[in-house]
Amino acid sequence: MDMDYVAQNGLVLLGCGKMGSAMLQGWLADGLPPSSVWVIDPHPSEWLRATGVHINSDLPAAPGIVLIAVKPQMMGDALPAIAAMGNGATLFVSVAAGTPISAFEEALGGTSPIIRAMPNTPAAVGRGITAIIGNAHATSDQVDLAETLLCAVGQVVRLQNEAQMDAVTGVSGSGPAYVFHMIECLAKAGEAEGLSPELAMQLAQATVAGAGALAEAADETPAQLRVNVTSPNGTTQAGLEVLMDEQSGLPPLMRATVAAAASRSRELANG
Repeated sequence: MDMDYVAQNGLVLLGCGKMGSAMLQGWLADGLPPSSVWVIDPHPSEWLRATGVHINSDLPAAPGIVLIAVKPQMMGDALPAIAAMGNGATLFVSVAAGTPISAFEEALGGTSPIIRAMPNTPAAVGRGITAIIGNAHATSDQVDLAETLLCAVGQVVRLQNEAQMDAVTGVSGSGPAYVFHMIECLAKAGEAEGLSPELAMQLAQATVAGAGALAEAADETPAQLRVNVTSPNGTTQAGLEVLMDEQSGLPPLMRATVAAAASRSRELANG
């Protein structure tokens, strides 16, 4: 299964906000014909209207794939529109946070092939990472197809079981916000040392973005990259002695942060 299968059988995109738009943009850039895409969205953007896809029109009876990208609180309104497609060959892929596969099986039918995906917000600039897991009725070809579609907005990883989705939420789902806050804190610390707010923010943003790009591009591990820039008794070592303190530094703080997010994810999934 590949994009030709999608082009021939049709794709329904339920919800076209930031995440849906980012994915659609990637698919169209990869050559998916606009005529093979049906979008259901209550407030279509000007960009969406200009793409040439079908918008809020009658859906095909059995599309190849339905991608669910509505906010969780909109799910109740959205699912009835696609319920009749369940228990057949149509593959359902959900990028809605916090909604377990069992909820879709209940709404769409227990034999529907369903894949749950957890992307993150850097998908908006093609730098996301998405974790996927399928139910018992999703074939390996269908999981491959979901990966192909989601690669439009970044990297894709496969989980061994759905329970891991809570940990993924704590690390990559919520993680961009942790990094944004680190940028804020780094900039504020620069201000405290005498830099203007604008300069401190520019330095902090470029440093975090640059270090992230280097960490991905380099052959060395992040630990080795850290060692490489840490001269004995130098400035970096002085800073790291504070940051890496096992009692009061980043290790226990990050552990508690991810644990809190993962725990909340479990609570939300259990209603």
